[in-house]
Amino acid sequence: MARQLDEQIAGRFPVGQRLRVLDVGIGQGTQALRLARLGHQVTGVEQDPVMVAAAREALDREPVGIRERVRLVQGDARDTGVHFLPGSFDLVLCHGVLMYVAEPDPLVAGLARVLAPGGLLSLLVRNGDALAMRPGLAGDAAGALAAFDTTAYTNRLGLNVRADRLSELTATLAGIAAPLHAWYGVRVFTDLAADDAPLPYDLETLLAAEERAGRTDPYRGVAALLHLCGVRG
Repeated sequence: MARQLDEQIAGRFPVGQRLRVLDVGIGQGTQALRLARLGHQVTGVEQDPVMVAAAREALDREPVGIRERVRLVQGDARDTGVHFLPGSFDLVLCHGVLMYVAEPDPLVAGLARVLAPGGLLSLLVRNGDALAMRPGLAGDAAGALAAFDTTAYTNRLGLNVRADRLSELTATLAGIAAPLHAWYGVRVFTDLAADDAPLPYDLETLLAAEERAGRTDPYRGVAALLHLCGVRG
């Protein structure tokens, strides 16, 4: 997904421009720190105090120049309007958050509101059009049949969450003046890999296959996750 995001940044902004980035649901700070290392100014929002602590710990291990580029805010993703003025950011990330929100449209609208004109909104969501793939490939035929008619599922943490359909998010983005510019699949071939699985010997080849599949029909349509990029009008 980082390669997909970098592709969109390169196509949207001049080379060398230092972006104002908002990462909503920063988690452990993986993307935020990567972008800060590239020279961008990053603000991370996270509600979970455990994740905030993990992000601070990761940030503390960085050189001072990178630490100065990252600001952490503990708060709800739905309250971006409370913390930030309209048009405050060039790039807004919301990765792995919408599945925990019962009504995602207001949250997405709030994210678009803090984007500057021409800014990029990056969403990573569970693919509601492919929920049957994981149980089906794992041999759970009953689970696969049940997944065709719902966007609810149980994630690997055992939590009951929800998925998003591409068509519905496309309509949402159009309605908030940040229409869909590009979309990709994520975890096409690797969704069944265990979280603690060892890295394959030829990791670069696997990443190349995933990246190719993530931008190629029909493979991207059955990916476990969808990466959607909207541009603020």
